[in-house]
Amino acid sequence: MVSVAAVVVTFNRLEKLKNVIASIEKQTLPVSTLFVIDNASTDATGEYLAGLESSVPLSVVTMPENLGGAGGFAEGMRRGYGSGADHVWIMDDDCYPEPTALETLVRGFDGAVAELGPDVPFACSVVRFTDGSICEMNNPVPTWDWGRLLVKGQQNVMVTACSFVSVLIPRWAIAEYGLPYPEYFIWFDDREYTLRLTARCPGVQVLDSIVVHDMGDNRGVNFAMVDRKSLWKFSYGVRNEASWQLHHRGLLYFLEFGARLFVSLHRGRVPLDLRAKLMGRWLRGITFNPQITHVDRIN
Repeated sequence: MVSVAAVVVTFNRLEKLKNVIASIEKQTLPVSTLFVIDNASTDATGEYLAGLESSVPLSVVTMPENLGGAGGFAEGMRRGYGSGADHVWIMDDDCYPEPTALETLVRGFDGAVAELGPDVPFACSVVRFTDGSICEMNNPVPTWDWGRLLVKGQQNVMVTACSFVSVLIPRWAIAEYGLPYPEYFIWFDDREYTLRLTARCPGVQVLDSIVVHDMGDNRGVNFAMVDRKSLWKFSYGVRNEASWQLHHRGLLYFLEFGARLFVSLHRGRVPLDLRAKLMGRWLRGITFNPQITHVDRIN
């Protein structure tokens, strides 16, 4: 039987984390190990996890400091790979998988491999909001021939990138492509990593694998939305994408991204001081260039 290590990264969301763990415990295909990466939470998460008795094998990793979602997923994927599992299944601490989510994800992945070959690098779930509608910020990027597997009778569509809200990654892909950039801290780490994985073969979204994302507001994200409260997140996102565009695609893509950023901020009537800060983060992408960490290079 296939073995799957689940990875949940959490920070100060104890009540939602309880729902995530309960959802994983109810899976029709049991996980081999559940790794909970506690990103130095300051609420009661640590105490709860220390006394938790789970119906699935549980490994709690308490980070000495908050390394953000990117750092947490890198550590969790390293642990999942080190456990010897065939796949690593990653998600946030506000993602509630339906009971059959993992079973259908594995079945969909296997079906895609049977049709496309062994290079299929991941399978992701359909992400719904709490009211049952599609989750706006978690829609994967389809390929031009996204329906190729649908016409073969599969419940799969082909994608090039997705968010880290229920993604099944085979062991070989982690060994070959390494871990997410922990230096990204938050935002764009999932997009960069899944684009890295689909360099030679698309991933798939499995349409009958369903998870619920219990996020605050169901809306997408664009640079016109930035305000003083969200500036810190957008700052990471701008720096990370600027770095990726320049160092992984080229100068023209970097300049085009800067132009899009400038226009979006202008159209959104973002305060001038916030615009200046984000354009500064765009320039920071010139010198910010993290390198891939491979699992075989980690003790």
